[in-house]
Amino acid sequence: MIDLLLARLLREHGRSKHHWRKAIGAIRLYDRETHPHCNWSVTPTGSVRDVALIESLLDDMRIAHPLLS
Repeated sequence: MIDLLLARLLREHGRSKHHWRKAIGAIRLYDRETHPHCNWSVTPTGSVRDVALIESLLDDMRIAHPLLS
């Protein structure tokens, strides 16, 4: 998932892999029993612009990839 997020952010907004990887942070996985619709989350950090770009992308990615293993 990180690679998908990085590729899209780099393609659409530039900067560097290191910048976006740091801004995205870790992906937290949850048990599918307690989170049957989407079992992952990310808490981005950085500038207001970066967080907004990442959150918008996360909305799209949750639709395409709701469950991770």
